[in-house]
Amino acid sequence: MASRPLRIGVNALYLIPGGVGGTEIYLRSLLDALAKIDPLNRYSVFTGREAGQDLTPPAGNFRSLVQPIRSANRPARLLWEQTGLPLAAVRENLDVMLNPGFTAPLACPCPQVTVFHDLQHKRHPEHFRWFDLPFWNFFLFWSARISTLLLADSPASAADLKRFYRLPDSHIRVVAMGTDERCFGIARCRRPEPFLLAVSTLHPHKNLDRLLRAFAAFRAGRPQFRLVVTGIHGFAARELFALRGELGLANAVDFPGWIPREDLYDLYARAWAFVYPSTFEGFGLPVVEALAAGIPSACSAVEPVATVAGQAALLFAPEDTPALALALERLAGDDELRQRLAAAGPIQAARYSWRTTAEQTLAALRDAADP
Repeated sequence: MASRPLRIGVNALYLIPGGVGGTEIYLRSLLDALAKIDPLNRYSVFTGREAGQDLTPPAGNFRSLVQPIRSANRPARLLWEQTGLPLAAVRENLDVMLNPGFTAPLACPCPQVTVFHDLQHKRHPEHFRWFDLPFWNFFLFWSARISTLLLADSPASAADLKRFYRLPDSHIRVVAMGTDERCFGIARCRRPEPFLLAVSTLHPHKNLDRLLRAFAAFRAGRPQFRLVVTGIHGFAARELFALRGELGLANAVDFPGWIPREDLYDLYARAWAFVYPSTFEGFGLPVVEALAAGIPSACSAVEPVATVAGQAALLFAPEDTPALALALERLAGDDELRQRLAAAGPIQAARYSWRTTAEQTLAALRDAADP
């Protein structure tokens, strides 16, 4: 018997274009992949005013329902998520709700599938502002409890869900992120220039202060190299700007902020090497994209980043500044290593597909709607 068409809601209220980092790339890529594989089910994508109609794929079974709130106003967004969104779910007669950004409406009238990209608020509460942390603790705990299924980006995040929320295995599924197909084409036409690239929000756990210190040591012997760190100017931005000046790197390190995808593709094509020194991650999407683009890469040996990179990147202990500096030196000057990593990167990245992400997400939505 054929499966019945579902009315699926997508709670995209958290999305602020250019303001939420990798979770924006995740949601846009997931919706595009769902549109390609699923002509049967109907999707109602609930957005704030900032995202508007822009988020929804052009497929006929997708439509945007812009809600009367600005997502950048977090209290207003959370209030609407808990009040207006359940009423919208009733009006739309939804069969299931997908929450791709950690939090769920606690009184939703239909089953829910909620995505937890990581549990940093539990693993590293010191990285959160004191007035934000109670909201993270409250809403994520109850979202985990009331959702029919939780999706984790990696086994490491799934283990954290079980550890901190004491949830059974049957309540959690691992659904990895995918790889932007455009990046594989970049690997075939790269034109490396002497700069290192890091794609990262400027948050404390991204370990960019250590990267700056390692780069300063590296550049003492290779003054022709620059460092570009592109990503949202987060909580550590002021300290990083100051450290750049203290280390004498004002003319050698760029922080361009969040940039359009076309500009990022251009950086992928021109970067001499890619580095990702984060001390904590739920997946590590920029690593997969850099590998797909054939950029010789080095990343921290933390899970799940080490598993995502496999044998296709140099690994270093994120707390070891000399080890990071040595990795940069090897990426800059070891031609044999560069060729090996450039060839291995796309092969490793091909293990991660947005089509697979969409298929597994859709299966979870159907299982939640029709248990």
